[in-house]
Amino acid sequence: MNAAIDIYSHAVLTASSDAVDPHLAAFSLADQLMHEHLGFVLFFCSAEYDLDRLGTALSLAFGDTPVAGCTTAGEITPQGYGRGCIVAVGFDRRAFAVDQALVTCLDKFDLTRAQHVVEDLLDHCRESALAPVRGHTFALTLLDGLSSREELVLSTLCSALGSIPHFGGSAGDDNHLTNTHVYSEGAFHSAAAVIVMINTPLDFDVFTTHHVRPRHEKLVVTAADRDSRTVYELNAEPAALAYARLVGKNVNELDMHVFAQHPLAVRYHDQYYVRSIQRINADYSMTFYCAVENGIVMTAMQPGALMEDLRLALAERYQQLGQPQVIIGCDCFLRRLELEELGQTEATSTLLRDNRVIGFNSYGEQFNGMHINQTFTGVIIGRYCRSDAL
Repeated sequence: MNAAIDIYSHAVLTASSDAVDPHLAAFSLADQLMHEHLGFVLFFCSAEYDLDRLGTALSLAFGDTPVAGCTTAGEITPQGYGRGCIVAVGFDRRAFAVDQALVTCLDKFDLTRAQHVVEDLLDHCRESALAPVRGHTFALTLLDGLSSREELVLSTLCSALGSIPHFGGSAGDDNHLTNTHVYSEGAFHSAAAVIVMINTPLDFDVFTTHHVRPRHEKLVVTAADRDSRTVYELNAEPAALAYARLVGKNVNELDMHVFAQHPLAVRYHDQYYVRSIQRINADYSMTFYCAVENGIVMTAMQPGALMEDLRLALAERYQQLGQPQVIIGCDCFLRRLELEELGQTEATSTLLRDNRVIGFNSYGEQFNGMHINQTFTGVIIGRYCRSDAL
């Protein structure tokens, strides 16, 4: 019994490397993670790497062990926030049944295809027989952050997943907004998604949190192109002019830092979901990271205390599960920009380190079928098994 407890309570390893050379980085991860029971590796890496060389190096370093991952807009290492590096999580096959599927041609990802993908992934969980599927399985998605197809993929996938909880993040490229990639089957891919299914007897909780609070001002989308996520008019005037007036800025002052401090959100039931602005265009239209449509009402939001909100969210999970083995987090890159503006990056980095968080800064987060922005979304994995899994 003691040996079993030890296996379960030490079933996750984390690793990081700041080596610039892809070969050295990949083999450094392998040195930290490899053991005879390693069953799956999940990684997040800077887009500054030579991705072709890194993909090849990861295949060589981990051999037959399946590997999935994506590029980032910043990394969360075991030591806190990082840049220009690669981080990874290794799962022990004795405690985790993990399988992955690469999805290309995102425009054609319909319900039939989603159901086939989910069933194939669940078959692996059933064959491993570590725990029942119901109540012991969650899904992780990594999507090309510039594909503009997150909503289509996520809503379709959510229907196929049913009651299985799900979280994920959109790949980044160090804030260049030019090329983002996911990794599966030994190579990096654009215009693609990776779906990872994880089954475990260990306790876990999939969650999301954000620190922004509603103001009273509203903006109505009066002209938009949903496919390109572009809003041309807010309140029947050029979108950027209306937004600039709202936040008390000139149009030429609008940048990522302003967007982070003055987000917009849509209300669904009693919750607000941020729709982050990506850029202002020459015609005063605004391109968003999430889909926007004609007629929706956007609420002006203001940041609360980011660090305190995150601390409370993590403390709540600790109360439920105890000290975790790991928290895998997708943390919006705009939150990190806000922390940099406030001079709170180092303190938040310490908070992440002390809470065993590993992950990446994303171009959008995913939670139970929804594409959202400016959140911290992830999963906490505990040290003990759920009673109905034994």
